[in-house]
Amino acid sequence: MNVQIDISNVTLRTERLTLRPWRDTDLEDLYEYASVDGVGQMAGWKPHADRDESRGILERFIEGRKTFALEYQGKVIGSLGIEKYNEERYPEFGEKKCREIGYVLSKSCWGLGLMPEAVERAIRYLFEEAGLDVIFCGHFLSNSQSARVQEKCGFRHYAYDTFTTKIGTVEDNEINILTKEDWSAGSGRR
Repeated sequence: MNVQIDISNVTLRTERLTLRPWRDTDLEDLYEYASVDGVGQMAGWKPHADRDESRGILERFIEGRKTFALEYQGKVIGSLGIEKYNEERYPEFGEKKCREIGYVLSKSCWGLGLMPEAVERAIRYLFEEAGLDVIFCGHFLSNSQSARVQEKCGFRHYAYDTFTTKIGTVEDNEINILTKEDWSAGSGRR
């Protein structure tokens, strides 16, 4: 079952990152990375056409209270959302406390190991503080970087699926999961 998540008063830190709620003042940083070709397409959305589009997304992030801004060296360089997983598609998890995570990172920060660092910290928060039993995370089969992040963080294959994106394409998708038991046993910890 999907549990309620509210990160509006949550700030998480790693060696290099701060995961925190979005602020109105983050508009320029959001637009800077979300307007770059190749970033949004990895998650199924087009690059932001203008600041007004980014402002709408920023407002949804703030109001939704479930998406972290990823701050690196004083600048927001991505996001990590704690979304609802598809309970209809995966009814076998009806008795478990679950959510799904999704993430986006500025193209200028690809290859620095920042996203595994952010995901690992979010996992710890979700299991230790939010009390989840299972975390879902998916990626398009064409997105090998996201697949690698999930592998590094201890997620394991659960199912293949298709995903209809916001831009109308249908992508082959792999659904991975990480259980609290597996994480506690060390499969997701470095």
